[in-house]
Order: sequence, then C-alpha cells, then structure tokens
Amino acid sequence: MKTLLEIITEKFEQAFEEKGYEKKLGRVVVSNRPDLCQYQCNGAMAGAKQYHKAPIMIANEIVEYLKDDGAFMYIEAVMPGFINLNLSSRFVADYLNEMVCAEKYGVEKQNKTVVVDYGGANVAKPLHVGHLRPAVIGESIKRIKKYVGNQVIGDVHLGDWGLQIGQVIMELKARKPELVYFDENYTGEYPTEPPFTIEELAEIYPTASKKSKTDSVVAQAAQEATVKVQQGYAPYLAIWNHIMNVSVRDIKKNYENLDVHFDLWNGESDAKPYFPELFRILEEKGLVHESQGALVVDVTEEGDKKELPPCIVRKTDGAVLYATSDLGTIIQRQKDFNPDEIIYLADKRQELHFTQVFRVAKKAGLVKPETKLTHIGFGTVNGADGKPFKTRDGGVMQLDSLVSQIREAVFKKMMENRSIKPEEAEKVSEIVGLAALKYGDLSNQSGKDYIFDTDKFASFEGNTGPYILYTIVRIKSILEKYQADGKQIGQTKITATQNKTQMALMLELTKFKEAVESAARELSPHKICAYIYELSNCFNSFYHDTKILAEEDEEKQKGYIALIALTKSVLETSIDLLGFQAPEKM
Repeated sequence: MKTLLEIITEKFEQAFEEKGYEKKLGRVVVSNRPDLCQYQCNGAMAGAKQYHKAPIMIANEIVEYLKDDGAFMYIEAVMPGFINLNLSSRFVADYLNEMVCAEKYGVEKQNKTVVVDYGGANVAKPLHVGHLRPAVIGESIKRIKKYVGNQVIGDVHLGDWGLQIGQVIMELKARKPELVYFDENYTGEYPTEPPFTIEELAEIYPTASKKSKTDSVVAQAAQEATVKVQQGYAPYLAIWNHIMNVSVRDIKKNYENLDVHFDLWNGESDAKPYFPELFRILEEKGLVHESQGALVVDVTEEGDKKELPPCIVRKTDGAVLYATSDLGTIIQRQKDFNPDEIIYLADKRQELHFTQVFRVAKKAGLVKPETKLTHIGFGTVNGADGKPFKTRDGGVMQLDSLVSQIREAVFKKMMENRSIKPEEAEKVSEIVGLAALKYGDLSNQSGKDYIFDTDKFASFEGNTGPYILYTIVRIKSILEKYQADGKQIGQTKITATQNKTQMALMLELTKFKEAVESAARELSPHKICAYIYELSNCFNSFYHDTKILAEEDEEKQKGYIALIALTKSVLETSIDLLGFQAPEKM
C-alpha cells in the first residue's frame, strides 16, 4: 500500500509529464505553512529556469490539469509559483478505509534476517541504570523490525568472559581461601551449590574492582585468573559456572520486569569455539601480524582522515579481548542465521571498537559484502545536574531501583486524582510506570544524552508515556459506552467530514505507515514516539470539539466510532512496538 504522499506525488508527476515537463518536478511535500494548506508542490519554481518560463505560468498549467481531480478539495497556484493544496475528506476517508483492511495497515514487508545484539550486561554484578538504554532501545528496534516483516533474532550477548571474572575469583580467594577451588591438590568433584548469593556477589565485584585499580599485584592476579578461565582451568571454570548461574537468574528477572525479551542467551564465552577458525582466516588472508607481542589487524582505509589504531585480537599473555569475541560471534551468527544485518546496541563511546570489528569482519570475509553491520551508539541517562544518574549517596543507581522510583511517582499522581482505589492504582501503576520509563527514554534520539526527570516522565500531561496511555484509555471508555447501548463496532466505515479537528485526526492516521517504515529504516524508535504524540493530540482536540456519544445523526456517529476505533488500534500497535501496553483504566 502506498503512502498518501506517494499517491498525491504520482498525480502531480503525471500532470507535469502530460504538460511536457520533467516528471521529477511533481514531488509533493507536507506544507511548511499548515495555516495556509496541507501540502504543497514547488516543482514549478524548480523548472522555471530549465524551461524558460515564469514559475507561476507552469504552476497554473498544473493546477488547471488537476483542478477536477476528486482527491483535492482545494488546489491553487500562488505567486511566485508555489502550488498549495488541501485534500478532500472523502479521498482521505477512502484511504483510511483501505488502510483498515490492509495487513498491518499497509506497511511494506522487508523479508530480511536481522540479529539485534542489545543486552550486553556483565555477569557478576547487578543491572544498573546504564543498562536501561540498550535494553529498551534494542527491544523496540527488535519489535519494529519484526513488524515490517523481518525474521529477527534478539541476543542478550552477556559479558561473561572479561576481567571482572578474574577479579571476582581473586576476591573470593582472599575471603575464602579454604574453598576447594583454591586447593591445587584437590581432585574431586566441585560443589554444585555456589559459594555466594547474588547479594554477596553484588558486593564482591565492586570491592574486587576497586582493589584492582589501586593494587597492581591484585590487578595482575585478576588478569592471570581471567586467562586461566579462558583457557579452561577446571577450578576457576567451576567458579565461573557458579557466577553464571547466580547472575543470569537475577539478570533474567530484571529484564522480565522491563518486559524485555531475548531469543538467545549467549555470551562472549560462546564465541570461544570459533576462535581457531577466526585466527586461521586472519592468517590465511595475511591480515594479522604481531605488534609488541600482541596479534593485531590493521584497519585504516584509504580516505580516513586519520590513522586508526589496529584491532588487537590477542594480547601478549594469550588473552582474548572484546574484539576477538565479537568477531568469533559474527562467525557463529553467520553459520547459524546467515543474517542480512546485525545491529549492535552499545555506548556511543564504543564507536572506535565497532569500527575496528566491522572492518576486520569485512576484510576477512566473515560476512557477505552486502551484509549490514550497524552500531547504534546511545547516550547516557543523566540526573538533574547533567551528570550520569546516581543514587542519593552518589552510588550507581541499580535498574530495579530506578523502575521502582518511576512506579512510585506514577502511583502518587494517580492517588492525587482519587478516582481509583489504592489497590487498583498499585496494579495500574506498574503498567503506566513502565510506559513512563520506556517512553521517557525512547522519545529521545538514541545518540543523545538526556536528563531523567521522574516528575516529568510520570506526568499525565505533555509528551509522556502516561499521556499516551490516558488517550488510549479515554478511547476505550467511549467505545465501551457505545457498545453498552447495544451498538456494534467495526461494521461501518470512516466517513467524509467538514469538521476541521476530525480531518486533522484523519490526516494524522494516514501517516502511520510512513512513521513505522521510517523508524525501521533509520532504527529510530523516537520517530514512533513523535508520531503517537501528535496522533494523541489530534484525537484529544477532536474529542473536545465533538460530541461523539451525544451525536443524534446515527450515520455520522458511526463514522466517528470507526475513526476513533482505528485511532485506538494504531496507538496500541505503536506502543507495542515501543515495548509497553495500556491498562483498561487509569
């Protein structure tokens, strides 16, 4: 199904062509002066010099050709040669009725295989506020990509193979040297029960990390322990398994609370079996060489403004790095899924890392030349002071605490209204709180930092998640009252109108396809946020301007109901793409 803009443009292209001008001059755009008209075409201005004619003469020819087309309620050439136009409400209503019948409202299918790597949590420590953005943005991109017809695989890709493992092992040894894992003479089976709880593990890691930063001996021991784990040293591998089991249970619970879901629970360690193949390919293609004892691949290409540092794939002590595991994982994904695109959600400060990894992958032929490798670099979540969000005592805010904070703020807002019982508000605040959190994040462009403002995000007014949900709940209430009178929804069509706010709502609904396809193409959930905010505003203007349930003209009322039913459906589809749902009441 074509967009409304595409259909109008085709009409103008035909007009220009029939009048002897270039087809491309018929491009139509949304008006930058909505007070004057809905759309405009500036092709006459562009063609004036080429055809040695005054632009107003060309514009008048086009208007004369199109003036009887039923798509236009108003079309006029204005000096010095612009063409302004408004669409007829019948034409727009017919488009919406076609959109209702189309699969996914006419959104085009892409039919690609896409892997989205959007977890990235490190085991051995709890999820914190820094994990919010990749989880929320990645989940939305996964849903958007699926909606437009792709096969999408979401991978949590845990950080389970890095230095933090060695740090935890060394701190555990310092605290409990009597454990069998540290007895070199022990030959029996290792315990199935972990030697720590998730709470203890959450305290062990920051202590170990702090020691490594201030004590070079501890740091060296942690590095050596990490290498031993990577090389399969049985006692440390047993501890690693305990860390994984305890951490992953907690990580899954936190992601579940965010309504974020993964198809794969792989980690960096799962790339290990592919390292021999990786090094063989790099050596066979002459891409790898030794530099100061490490193995590296040069990635600087012709046209680079400055020389990029080489990609290190193996350190002097034999340890592998993030780049190694990312490259091994690319081989794994290529074998398992043969993807057309792999999307990575990671801090924008990792741009160099992904540039290196992508270039090595392309040079080595780990992926097809046409395979897209994309890094979405996200900004930080900041407090009111503009610095990374912290707890009141200055510590890193844990993710579950952040979720609780926004839910409590929503609950208080609902209690101020006093139209809902506390026990019911408690349940609803979980749904609305999650919407407030996700919408507050997703409405910002991924690459930009933003300030986490609890009061603003939890507000039921303005560009917020609760405002969008309140709009949906308002429509639900109208439809329920309509049905309570014994009337049925879905048996009538959207009708033409002279009502300005109704026409504005109809025009906004036509933009759904364009908003979703643009968000999928540019990997930009914020575009859907912007769309549903405008759609909600249009509906609320229509609602305040129109007596929907009190309308005495039955056919007109049926048209209203068909229109708001579509509005509800489009809003519900859109928030599902953003990763949250609407309650029945608010």
